Amino acid sequence: MDVASRRGQSAEVVRGGKAIYGAAVGILMLDARFPRIPGDMGNARTWSFPVLYRIVRGASPDLVVRQNAGGMLDAFVAAARDLVADGADGITTNCGFLSLFQQELADAVGVPVATSSLMQVALVNRMLPKGKCAGILTISGSTLTERHLERAGVPLDTPIGSTEGRHEFTEAILGNRLELDVEAARDDNVEAALALVGAHPEIGALVLECTNMMPYAADIRAAIGMPVFTMESFVSWFQSGLDPKRYTVLDDR
Repeated sequence: MDVASRRGQSAEVVRGGKAIYGAAVGILMLDARFPRIPGDMGNARTWSFPVLYRIVRGASPDLVVRQNAGGMLDAFVAAARDLVADGADGITTNCGFLSLFQQELADAVGVPVATSSLMQVALVNRMLPKGKCAGILTISGSTLTERHLERAGVPLDTPIGSTEGRHEFTEAILGNRLELDVEAARDDNVEAALALVGAHPEIGALVLECTNMMPYAADIRAAIGMPVFTMESFVSWFQSGLDPKRYTVLDDR
């Protein structure tokens, strides 16, 4: 059989169109320099699957969390479009406060967008028994507004706690410090979680707003004795839809 005939009978014909393959999730990153330890969304070793990163220059933690990301929408849209052009099949971000841009990003890029861990709250509520609800632990309770919650589909009566005002975590991250006392940051998160669930017996699970809280999720879970949902759980679910696992049927006859 000649080459032309073999080509005509090929069982596999692939198409191009992307610059990068095998990484379905594109992550929009804030412009920050604080340490990103394992478990942090910005540490590539956190993920069990490949991801694409794009830094949105000028989007500092303070600007996004404390100043509502003022003036940055166009920059986030441009970076998201770049990720899609490079090969991402879905877009997420590394800050829960970017729920403000959820609809605008989804409308702009033409692929699924999951901006914020807060989007999990409504789903977690549906999983809990009557009389129980999800609580939110955030890095900045004073600047998490009703608009952030509404954009993420979060009920406005959701109990909210914060690491704000404690020793290390909030100021190290939002202050963009080059050093992080990991144990002190862990203590801040655990203490804030305990205070929140202690004040709200109706809480049946926690959703961690901040992606930098992910390294401490297991410690929080051990301390409060209830499920803890993070941006890692959300993005892992998101990725499983963008790139479902293929199973092989084994012939064990």
